[in-house]
This record gives sequence, structure tokens and C-alpha cells, in this order.
Amino acid sequence: MKVHIVSISMFITLAWYSTVCGLTIYRIGGRDLPRPEIAGEYEFVQLSWGDIAAKKHGYSELLDFDDDVIRPQIFDPEVNLVPIIEEKGGQILNLVWIGWGPPQQDDFFMFDEDPNTSYLGDGHFAAHGPTEKSLTFDFGARLLLERIRFYPRQQYMADRFVQYFRIGINDGDPLKDGTRELKIGQRGSDLDFDIVYDVAENTSAMIDLPLPNVPIRRLLFSAPENTRGIWEIAEMEIYGNGFAPFANYVSNVIDLGAPASLGQLSWSGQVNEGADVELSMRSGLDEDPNIYWRSTFRGGERTRFDAAGRPLTLSTYNKLQRGEQAGMTHDTENWAFWGAAYDFSHGQGKMIGDGPQRYVQMRADFTSGITASSELDYVQFAVSIPPVASQALAEINPSQVTPGQITTFTYSLLPQMQKDDLGFDSIGIDTPSKAQSIDEVRISGIAVDFDVVSHENEGFIVRIPRIDVQRTEELIEVDFQAEVFQFGTVFSGRLFESGYPAEVPQSITAGNASALVESDRLNVALTRFADNTIQSLSIQSPVCTPNGDGINDFVQINYELLNLVGPVSIQVEIYDLSGRSLGVVWSDAKGSGRHSVQWNGHDQDGNLITPGIYVLQMSVEADTGIDTKQTLISFAY
Repeated sequence: MKVHIVSISMFITLAWYSTVCGLTIYRIGGRDLPRPEIAGEYEFVQLSWGDIAAKKHGYSELLDFDDDVIRPQIFDPEVNLVPIIEEKGGQILNLVWIGWGPPQQDDFFMFDEDPNTSYLGDGHFAAHGPTEKSLTFDFGARLLLERIRFYPRQQYMADRFVQYFRIGINDGDPLKDGTRELKIGQRGSDLDFDIVYDVAENTSAMIDLPLPNVPIRRLLFSAPENTRGIWEIAEMEIYGNGFAPFANYVSNVIDLGAPASLGQLSWSGQVNEGADVELSMRSGLDEDPNIYWRSTFRGGERTRFDAAGRPLTLSTYNKLQRGEQAGMTHDTENWAFWGAAYDFSHGQGKMIGDGPQRYVQMRADFTSGITASSELDYVQFAVSIPPVASQALAEINPSQVTPGQITTFTYSLLPQMQKDDLGFDSIGIDTPSKAQSIDEVRISGIAVDFDVVSHENEGFIVRIPRIDVQRTEELIEVDFQAEVFQFGTVFSGRLFESGYPAEVPQSITAGNASALVESDRLNVALTRFADNTIQSLSIQSPVCTPNGDGINDFVQINYELLNLVGPVSIQVEIYDLSGRSLGVVWSDAKGSGRHSVQWNGHDQDGNLITPGIYVLQMSVEADTGIDTKQTLISFAY
């Protein structure tokens, strides 16, 4: 294998590119932290958690922003939520003859925090509306509410209390709408609730009732007109307790300034037991991830254009009349969907994007218990402008293989370059296990010299003659041998320029790279599914002699696992021939692939196993249940 020699002309080219390429690191939060320590020059952009705006598609729900850290809000059980419901993003609705609307003037006596004023339930509300006074407290999000409390003025405690009332709850799940116990509303503006209190013979002036320990989005209070005498309410009070069970953060759409290669995402925070943070991101090519729709009022017809024929934007959509607004959908042409949540404990992960992207957006979803919560200190990511290539499509062949069998693959790559693209001389390809060999690299069908600069357990990097705009759309093919153990294994890849180690590698996009290959994808299927996730189990030496002479002192257990979704629990247990267990001698978490482990011949109590023949049993906690496989092992010394 020949080492590629960089020519003088290449050094000139690299020097020219050094004046136009650049690394930028963005950080949301963590304002008091120092700049990242990275070799070389880079631009650093500091953003604040609180700098979010609806017009930039930013959003937050039930979060506290403290010293540039975000965490779910905690509710004081002594603070009445009703007077502050609007500032917390909620609203109070009153039922009148045309449906649910804002509170009427005298309703506010119930919410003014003055026990000397009151709402009088004398039936006046029924003159032009329903015969029951009904209020909905919509908190705008799901909360853990502890209790509801209401009462008349002090001088009317004996004769103006509410004798009959109902309290209902709604968790805000739209999939349950129409299925709850009570439907209440007018002219199609129905809301429905599960009834938690239906009191017909109340004799207490001071009502103080606990609420179910479940998330509640809306709470209903309903009482009839004065068929049983006048009633009044001086104050209506609702109290929460503990952390908000669900809180959300969506950053503004961040404009990177130009199409950029997306690099590594990192973060820092704290998750307590009983709580969780799901962090995800998405990327796009324009500034708006949504498509907006307008109702034309011609049957069920809707359009993406305003009355003048111009495409709807967020601004023009918000100016439509409520009846005209026909919803919004995800812009699948220009934006990726939200990616799967990262493993928060890892602290880092790859950013998501098919090729260079100009816009990115971050999302954090918090779940908490009453006393258990979490916080997110910062999110940080790196991008490079210009990208390595404007687009890099790749596909792999064959796209279906026998599980666990060494197979020769061809990785076909078609780069599309523009004038300002950085170019590349290195290709990284991820493999499910260490590639058996890297055999050949071809550019436009001609074999070229290459150098394997990295050959790790989960991939390799080859350095090739430099590809720039002069060689755009030249087909690059890499032949290598590897094994596949899981259905749908993805051979993802990256391109980068070795002369700029600080720049962000560019991810490769699955697509039609070669007319001779029909897969158009980078994932590989299996010709068959295994009945057992443990495909093979063997002992390297069938006899173990742990006598300290350095020969067969350890047992090497070799095994193959197939079709596991991520690491699962594995253990090895030893039995004598009568079926008596000597205990678990090894356990770990492993994923699909070929693995091996050494065992020193001691039982779970640390005692050396006596000479004889034993049964070694491996157990795997697969999705379909516990799979086991056994083999014999001998000890002699």
C-alpha cells in the first residue's frame, strides 16, 4: 500500500482555502463558562436561553431561566395560580350562549385576591346563556394541581355557599377529546372533562378539595343558577405543588449564515432520579420549518397561498382571521424532522443533516416528578463554512448479506462540488465491527493509491488524492470487507480535509451515487432473521488449566449476537452436570456483533472451580425475551 504524496500545487491550494474556510462554535447557555479550548482560530457565538421569540419559531413552556440555566418550574403549594394564570401562558374561559369566551366583568371578583368582593350567583348569568355558571381554567400546559378552594364573603358564610357544583379535569391530550365523561359547551365549542367531584348536597361554606395526582391542563368549575338560593364566591383559588411534570424548550431557528457542515453536539446538565431530559435537534435549508395553510371556504379546500396568491409565511398566517387559519405542517422538502433524542448521559452526539445545512434548531423536553427534576446548563455545537462539498451522495453494495459472514462491500460516493467548497482528501466509513480489510479505492473507475490512516473497531479512514471543484461528480468507490450482525445496519460516512483537522467533517447522504448500483441507500439488510440472538457460542480451548503456569489459565469465550437494538444485558452462568448453579461468573451489556471475553475459572464467590466437566450458559435479555445458549467446558489441573 503506497502512501499518498502531497504535491506542491496541493499546498498552494490548501493555503488558498485557509483564507476562506472557518470553524464556528455556537453555545446556548453557559454564559459564564470560558470559550472552548480548541487548537487554531475559530469564531465563537454565545446565545442565551432566554433569547427566544415566536417570530423566530422559539418557544418555552413551564421553564425557569436562572443564571443562563433552564429547569422546570416548581410550584409553591401556598401560591394561588388563578390570578397569575395568564402570565403563565394560560387563560380563563366563561361559557355563554355563543360558546366559550373570556370572563365577564363581574367574574373578575372571583380572581381579584380581595375577599371583600364577590361574584353573585343569583341566576343573572342564565338570562342570556346556559343555566349553569361554568368556568374553565386552562393552564396552557399540564400541571400537577394539588387542590381547589373557594368560599363566600365572611358575612355570608352561613347562607350564600354553593350547594351544588361539579369539578372536572382534562389532561389536554387531543386523542382523548370527545371520550371524556362530560361534554360541555355551545355551538360546537365543546370541551370535555372527567368529573372528579359532583356534589349535590353541600353544606360547607369553605370548600377546599384535593385534586387527583395526575397532569391537568384544564379544570372545570360548574354550578347551577339559584334554584336553591343565592350563592356567591369571593375568591376562587387553585394551587399546584412540586415541579411541572412536563416542560419544553425550543430554540429560535439559528441562521448559520451560509450552508455549513454540521459537526458534534455537546451539552451539560443534571438529571435526578425520577426525572428526564430528552434533547434533540433538526436542520434545514430555509428559515421556516413549517408550511402554512389557508381555508378558502370552498368545501374543505385549503391553500398555501394568501388571497393575493403569495405563499403564506408565519407573519401573514398570523394576520389571517381565525376561520381562515387552516393549520400548519412540517416542510419536508427543506427541513429534516426532529431527530431521535440523544442519550443525555453521553454528553455529546452527531448533529443531524443530509449534507450542508444553513439553519438549525434545538429542542429540550423535560419530565419531572413532584420532588425530582433536572436542569440543562448549555448546548454547544460546531459548524464549518464553506462545507467540504455542496453534496455527497453514497450507496453501498450489496445491500443484503448473510448475517455474520465476511462480505466484500463497495461504497460508491458521488461528490458534487461548487467553487467555494473546501474539498477533501479523506473518507471515513463506519462499520458494525472492525473491517477485515480495505482492498481498493477507485476514482472514475481507475484504481488510485490510498493510505489507511485509521482502522478502528467501528470504522476506518482512507486518505485519497484530493477532490476539489475540478473533480466534481467523479465517482469514488471504496472496496472493503466486513461483517453485519444487525438488520438495517447503516454504513454512515464522512468527508474531511486532513490539512484542516479543526474543521467539521461533512456527513455523507444516502442516495443515487452510481448508475450501476440500485440500492440508493447506506443500510444493509440480512438474508434471514436468526431464531436466537446468540448466533454462536464457543470456547477457544475446551480445557482450562488455571494452575498459574501461563498456559490455558484463562477461558476465552467467543460469541456472536444478532439483531439487538442497542446494548442489552448479558451474563454467563456455570452449572455442574447435576444442574446445580455455581453462580454468574461474568455479566456486561453488549450489542450486535462478534465479541469475546476472558474468564479466570473462579465462581461468583471467587473460589477456583474444582476439576471436572461443566455447562457454560450464556443468557441475553433480548426484546422478545431471554435467549440462552450452552456449551461444555472442562477444568483439569
